Amino acid sequence: MTPRCTAAVEEALRRLEKTEPDIRAWVRVDADGARAAAERAPDGPLRGVPFGVKDIIDVAGLPTECGSPLRRGRVADADAWLVDRLRSAGAVPLGKTVTTEFAYFQPGPTRNPHGPSHTPGGSSSGSAAAVAAGVVPLALGSQTAGSLTRPSSFCGVAGYVAPVGAWPTTGITGLSPTLDAPGLLATHVAELAAAVEAVDGTRVEVPESIRVSVWPGTELADIDPAMREALDRTAVALADAGAEVDELGSQIRTPELAETHVTVMAYEAARSLQAEAQHPESLSKHLNELLERGRDTPTGEYETALDARRTARTRILELLDRVDVILAPAAPGPAPHGLDATGTPILSRPWQLLGLPVVTVPGHRDPYGMPLGLQFIGHPERAGRLLGSAGHTEALVREISGGAR
Repeated sequence: MTPRCTAAVEEALRRLEKTEPDIRAWVRVDADGARAAAERAPDGPLRGVPFGVKDIIDVAGLPTECGSPLRRGRVADADAWLVDRLRSAGAVPLGKTVTTEFAYFQPGPTRNPHGPSHTPGGSSSGSAAAVAAGVVPLALGSQTAGSLTRPSSFCGVAGYVAPVGAWPTTGITGLSPTLDAPGLLATHVAELAAAVEAVDGTRVEVPESIRVSVWPGTELADIDPAMREALDRTAVALADAGAEVDELGSQIRTPELAETHVTVMAYEAARSLQAEAQHPESLSKHLNELLERGRDTPTGEYETALDARRTARTRILELLDRVDVILAPAAPGPAPHGLDATGTPILSRPWQLLGLPVVTVPGHRDPYGMPLGLQFIGHPERAGRLLGSAGHTEALVREISGGAR
């Protein structure tokens, strides 16, 4: 084992031991496995970097329990595609992080590192909290609605949702094949971009003049004043730095897209979890209600929703040929107080329906010190430009926020 790999893994284990009693981000820590993996890690761009794995994603030899007693003790035979790609780049899985039940709404035990009485967000909550607590610089998540973007925002970390279909979901327990997408969480956008490049070769590209369309999200949610101020200040900073900034306006009918998203997710979840639905007593009220809605959705209504998705996707791709990114709030506000709910994914639903890549940019805080994330939505064939625009913006956010992460 090289000294660098040894140091990184042992430091992560020390930080985990210190923070875990309060944060509860981990389902299972594989200390011995991480040490062994570090010893044989290839000399890749992420050599020795420890990472957490959301517990719907397979790691060979470890259980994938999906936050449900119905999957307790089910050990994975092989790594998920995404885990394998990171291992090939030299990264080291440290263990499994908490997920909500089958990556839906029922919360796990995880707490927000910035305020333990506040939710860490949706189903990638354990991964977001593990990064925010400084245990690992990188973690794996996934998104079907807002399961990665929202916890990234609430916990103050950077997040990347891959375009739907761009990264194989082999070895990932999903809810909705049309909507499921793997992703990554990291401390900052630069670390996120390095991991994305290691996974699929995408290289960061910063346009000479970034073209930005701002979407405030107000037709879908009541936006907290601090979040609206963060969005406005960022748009002004981008314009002052030479970006072309305008308003998205009503070019995209987001309320209709949000409702279409729910229809598709419910219909497909009822079929993906058909076996689990035979045991309603072992499922949460939230998940039982979703599966019931999916079973009650006529196939014709589902097919109409898919047609609407295709039409809207064509329209958004035409828009993203004219602008580089859409800038928006990643959530309506800071993480809500309380641990019995995970917050709303409403501001992510339209973009996840359309299968677009999303980067969460951290850095803003509300008056009480809680993180506020902004999301950049981009073209599925220009992820490098999306990451470059997000990294450029994160630097501007640090300037206007006085250097706070």
